[in-house]
Amino acid sequence: MALSDKQEEPSYFISDLIDSIKKRVAFLMAHWGILLIMGTFGALLGLGYAFIKKDTYTAATTFVVEDNKSSGGGIASALAGQFGLDLGGLSGGSGVLQGDNVLELLKSKSLLKKALLTSYDSAGTVTLADAYASAYGFTSKWASSDKVGRTINFSSKKGVFTRLEDSLIHVILKRITEKELSISKPDKKLSLFSLQITTRDEQLSQLLCQRLLAVTSSFYIDTKTKRVRGNVERLQQRVDSIKAVLNNKTYTAISAGRELLDANPAFTQGGEMQVEVTGRDKMVQAAIFGELTKNLEASKTALLQETPTIQIVDNPEMPLKKNEVSWLLALLAGAFIGKFITALYLFVTGGKQ
Repeated sequence: MALSDKQEEPSYFISDLIDSIKKRVAFLMAHWGILLIMGTFGALLGLGYAFIKKDTYTAATTFVVEDNKSSGGGIASALAGQFGLDLGGLSGGSGVLQGDNVLELLKSKSLLKKALLTSYDSAGTVTLADAYASAYGFTSKWASSDKVGRTINFSSKKGVFTRLEDSLIHVILKRITEKELSISKPDKKLSLFSLQITTRDEQLSQLLCQRLLAVTSSFYIDTKTKRVRGNVERLQQRVDSIKAVLNNKTYTAISAGRELLDANPAFTQGGEMQVEVTGRDKMVQAAIFGELTKNLEASKTALLQETPTIQIVDNPEMPLKKNEVSWLLALLAGAFIGKFITALYLFVTGGKQ
């Protein structure tokens, strides 16, 4: 196809754009009455939303996780190497539980449930789950519904909940994890974490934020040090057992020595053998006791090295941040949205004029 046969692209000028805008503005001005009515209607809806929307309170805490990420290194390995121990295997330095895992642990529904079942008041009769259900109207709603039909109480003294109670507390857990729980790491290079919880009850927000962090910290530390702590407990039991045996051998050796001194010189051969055997057993037990004590101290050092530290930087203190909707902002936003939607509808249905 020759160049002369090609269809020329239409030209666009700034004047065409200005004319188009003028036509659209004139079209909207012709329907100013509808825009005014819908804008007013949107403003009233926004104003109603501002008064209906309940205030919420945000509890925020920041904390630092100081975690030992070395595998079998440092002081523990130096001490253990002297006694023929490999603390790299004892400490489980696989790096599976690192500081970043705290983020996911804070989202765990089992840990959140454990925090919700802690007491809300000093008497311990009301749990955080009860306070949450009351603040959001779930208690009255469940009591009047056909499926539940009674007042639900999440007392921690129950121990075991019914199937119905479990399903209802999972409703609370789902709402919190999806809408009201926020966990972040402001700086990826630092081990600084931020936890935020927003609810309609100020005290509930504060307590839930603190309890969730406490429960998660306890679980994280216990899991991180479980293997080394078990090794320390086993060694401690063996040391205590050998110590008891060594004490008995000491008493036996002293008793045998006294009997040898008081015995007839003509019949001391059997007593001398008894003293020799007892003394030898005592030396063996003392050597075993010494080695086990060294291993125990090395394992305790490894436990200290493996135990992470979770240090709170900022606590959620009263008064908490109050989240409320400004009635003026809601009114203006409602009016703008109402007019904008109406203008789009007019352009689609009325066409360009």
